[in-house]
Amino acid sequence: MLAEIQERPGIETELIDFATLPIPSDEAGDAAKDPAFAETMNRADAIVIVAPEYNHGYPGLLKHVLDTNLPEYIHKAAGVVGVSAGIFGGARMIQDLLPVLRELGLVTIFWDVNVNNARTRFDESGKLVDGSFLAIDKFIDELVWMAETLRHGREHVTIGGGS
Repeated sequence: MLAEIQERPGIETELIDFATLPIPSDEAGDAAKDPAFAETMNRADAIVIVAPEYNHGYPGLLKHVLDTNLPEYIHKAAGVVGVSAGIFGGARMIQDLLPVLRELGLVTIFWDVNVNNARTRFDESGKLVDGSFLAIDKFIDELVWMAETLRHGREHVTIGGGS
């Protein structure tokens, strides 16, 4: 996904591996917030979450890290890529994660990417062997549209304050 997004002109991207963030597991919410990650989320207009499906759900570490920020996500676009060894390509993980993202203030796009049978989809170096079954272009087009629309809204539209 990173390589595909980087091919788009005018889009700045950054890969964040949640497993490498210095977020304590014995704290939660603001108490566990990593300032660098929070600042990255403040600057971002959109996020793409690529996550494996574990036992029909999303990884606990993903939820823990997402919960460390709240105001940083408000009215930002989010797209989800599910990965699984099975035939559903993380669809069950995505369906469980979408309400969480909404609760955090993120606006999810309606295109998902589902990478099924992951063991056969990548070569030894981790490069995607055949992405023709993925709707990556539609996913990125929708994410960019939503990110630009929401940025315009954040900059020019005030919520509330009416008579």
